[in-house]
Amino acid sequence: MTLPDLSLYRPNVGVVLFNAEGKVWYGRRHATEGPYNWQFPQGGVDKGEDVAEAALRELQEETGVTSVELLGRTDDEILYDFPAELMAQHLREKRKPWNGQRQTWFAFRFTGDEAEIDLNQHEEVEFDAWRWGDLSEACDLIVPFKRAAYEQVVAAFGKFAG
Repeated sequence: MTLPDLSLYRPNVGVVLFNAEGKVWYGRRHATEGPYNWQFPQGGVDKGEDVAEAALRELQEETGVTSVELLGRTDDEILYDFPAELMAQHLREKRKPWNGQRQTWFAFRFTGDEAEIDLNQHEEVEFDAWRWGDLSEACDLIVPFKRAAYEQVVAAFGKFAG
């Protein structure tokens, strides 16, 4: 099997946020419709940025959450490819034409009060609603092109679900 050229994949982090009962945080993608618009916080890693710092930054920007403790992280990066229509959109928007994303995933336990959750923390709003749910729901809620990546995330962090 030939390994993909990782330079063609955008460095990215993802966060699975668990509450005290072992439920996970899901955000509904802003201005989206359809059955596959719930996901975990995720985002790009800035040049020279540590992936753990990027995960905390993205979590805070997208959810307002800063009260967390680290539970674990994936050992290896998890890759997924963008579908052709998304790659074409990126080209139209003059964005770098990545083939997909290579993600390091982190599991955190939320240690704060739900009043801390604020989806309007950042000028670019990612989510317009949120809820707690079972980790096992993740693969049914995510857009199909990310499903294989989410299967790996669920397998890696299933030990933290309650």
